[in-house]
Amino acid sequence: MSTNTELVQNKQKVKWIAFDLRAYTMIAALVLIWILFTFLSGGSFIEPRNLSNLFNQMSVTSVLAVGMVLIIVAGHIDLSVGSLVGLTGGVAAILNSTYDWNAIVVFAVTIAFGALVGLWQGWWVAYRAVPAFIVTLGGMLIFRGVLLGISDSRTISGLSDGFKTVGTGYVPQEWGIVVGVLAVVVFTLLLVLKRVSRKKFGFDIEPMVLSLLKIVLVSIIVFTFVLAMNDYKGIPIPIFVVIFLAIIFTFIAKNTVYGRQIYAIGGNPEAARLSGINIKRRTLMLFVLGNTLAAIAGILLTARVGSATVNAGTMYELDAIAAAVIGGTSLLGGAGTISGAIIGALVMASLDNGMSLMSVETFWQYIVKGGILILAVWMDIYSRQRKNKG
Repeated sequence: MSTNTELVQNKQKVKWIAFDLRAYTMIAALVLIWILFTFLSGGSFIEPRNLSNLFNQMSVTSVLAVGMVLIIVAGHIDLSVGSLVGLTGGVAAILNSTYDWNAIVVFAVTIAFGALVGLWQGWWVAYRAVPAFIVTLGGMLIFRGVLLGISDSRTISGLSDGFKTVGTGYVPQEWGIVVGVLAVVVFTLLLVLKRVSRKKFGFDIEPMVLSLLKIVLVSIIVFTFVLAMNDYKGIPIPIFVVIFLAIIFTFIAKNTVYGRQIYAIGGNPEAARLSGINIKRRTLMLFVLGNTLAAIAGILLTARVGSATVNAGTMYELDAIAAAVIGGTSLLGGAGTISGAIIGALVMASLDNGMSLMSVETFWQYIVKGGILILAVWMDIYSRQRKNKG
């Protein structure tokens, strides 16, 4: 009897360890990329100034990837977010520069505009049964055309300092430390609540040693990040926005009924429908959330560049999809995490930044990122096939 109990316990330990190995594979790959570029650049890659630029570069893709994860998890795709980034950035720039609107009001109106666009696209997908691929492909062309029209195909500059601060400002160093402490406390609290909840409902609980190891690892990562950023100018405001949105949407995905229903829809739409989930309403809200995030990304990009251009956001939809997939989101639906997408965006930005630092030709950058994307999709398909055979 005791032997059987020990076998069960050992199997559970192996399960948790295997889960963590899969979850942190991308982190290991990221560390290897950083080590490689640090060595090749003579240490320039990990200098605080370059890391600050790196995190700034990844911010727009990260915000888009956060929304893209949920859309892909539900079995859809959104090809319009890049053009929507350009359009919302153009709208924000016109309101702030041409009409002299206050930056805060401009942000609110632009985000609301993004939500309305999402409502329009989501309506076609959810209530008119037009495939998301077609709706958002059409949206990609429409939004780019509208941007060309309202901007008269010209760059819109003259943004206020308050507007540009969102894309170029930094969180004060003292506040950065406070944010780091709060991040560790929140992570620890969520981990404890998860353990309590799983124990309450009779589910397996990961070993305490593993939970403590996670807390230590996250603490090291958080404070290393904060100290590195404080060694330059502080945490960039765009990456602070990314962290805030990632926390909010991770909570939505993991701790709300809506989030669980999205994963259920992506995993088995027919079973989700039979269980009483209102698929149309959930799908509509998906695109509202995704396009709202695209509007936020448009504001960040415009503020960082200091102007709105007609080419802003071009190809960003592919970067967002690649970040989500590289981070473990399955194109078949039903699987994916916000944290994985952030890591995927960081991998993409690290490759861009590192190869640019090494003066690698642009065409090689596209080739490398494309190859990594194909490899990531293959790994997802291969792991699913092994799981089904098992």
